[in-house]
Amino acid sequence: MTTAAAAANSLLGAAKVGRKDEFYTQLSDIEKELRHYRKHFRGKVVYLNCDDPRVSNFFHYFSHNFERLGLKKLIATCYKNQDMDLFSQNKAEQAIWLEYNGDKDGNRMPDIEEIGVHTLEGDGDFRNAESIELLKQADIVVTNPPFSLFKEYVAQLVEYKKQFLIIGNMNAVTYKEIFPLFQSNQIWYGPSIRSGDREFGVPADYPLTAAGARIDEFGNKFVRVKGVRWFTNLDYPERHEDLILYKRYTPTEYPTYVNFDAIDVSSYKDIPYDYDGVMGVPITLLDHFNPAQFELIGNSEDMAQMKEIGVQPVGAEFIAAYQAAGGTGNRTAGMRMLGVMEPKARAVFKRVLVRRKAATT
Repeated sequence: MTTAAAAANSLLGAAKVGRKDEFYTQLSDIEKELRHYRKHFRGKVVYLNCDDPRVSNFFHYFSHNFERLGLKKLIATCYKNQDMDLFSQNKAEQAIWLEYNGDKDGNRMPDIEEIGVHTLEGDGDFRNAESIELLKQADIVVTNPPFSLFKEYVAQLVEYKKQFLIIGNMNAVTYKEIFPLFQSNQIWYGPSIRSGDREFGVPADYPLTAAGARIDEFGNKFVRVKGVRWFTNLDYPERHEDLILYKRYTPTEYPTYVNFDAIDVSSYKDIPYDYDGVMGVPITLLDHFNPAQFELIGNSEDMAQMKEIGVQPVGAEFIAAYQAAGGTGNRTAGMRMLGVMEPKARAVFKRVLVRRKAATT
């Protein structure tokens, strides 16, 4: 497992267990991503449903760029908060929603008297009926949803057929509920984050145990998070550019799995241009995925899907060789993990199985 993937998994695990999944996106990261989608927003209603609307950087961005983007309306809600503090404490049982219809006095600024404040009956949870009624009004949803509810959140967006731009952990693509959406071209990664980490604000009670955490001069806490990606169904030109392939296939460099007719490719950069079969590639390929160039066949983290496409369980002989080669962890015969024997026995880490489309025509 890579350092980035391990850190991402650790953070995601902590979010699931402790519900410490409030991460406040920096304005600079929002600006870098949104510059790819300007044409999508003209005449649209934008809904921000997982931030404190009066202080969130998402609300700041869209309210200050309302006229430039040509928005029709901006709506925002938050979960259990009526305070003006930077970070929600989620203590109020009744939340609010805000409505902004653009500048009225000509100063091209979102003045407070131009922002309509409305009371919700409930706590602002995105799953509540009144939040769903606001969702129905929206054309595009943009936010940083709770990590622990990512699958449920995306399912709701798909159910109501919304366009969206949301930020989350890149490993979410391996969820059995999310990967099929990538396969069917209903969701893909955004273009602005393809490596490294990003800084997020966190609540005051968040433990700063990770490297790179800091507290600013006002006492606000921040952590740096690896493995972050934007997830969207808004199109942008770069996703239609072919990944340049330059390496020739050789059996020595690209071992075949012991339990499936496919080769292992250790980096998306090394995908051979002349191999026509199925290839297992790290999920970072999806940062450069052109749906016209590759077909997504499967997700190695979904055992049911692995069985469906013909991946066989590994046998005792492979497990013995894997352990003899220094392999650790809960690996037993009968699992449908992808394994190779050369140059040494190992179980490969998180692969998407792909095939070049040119090879199928």
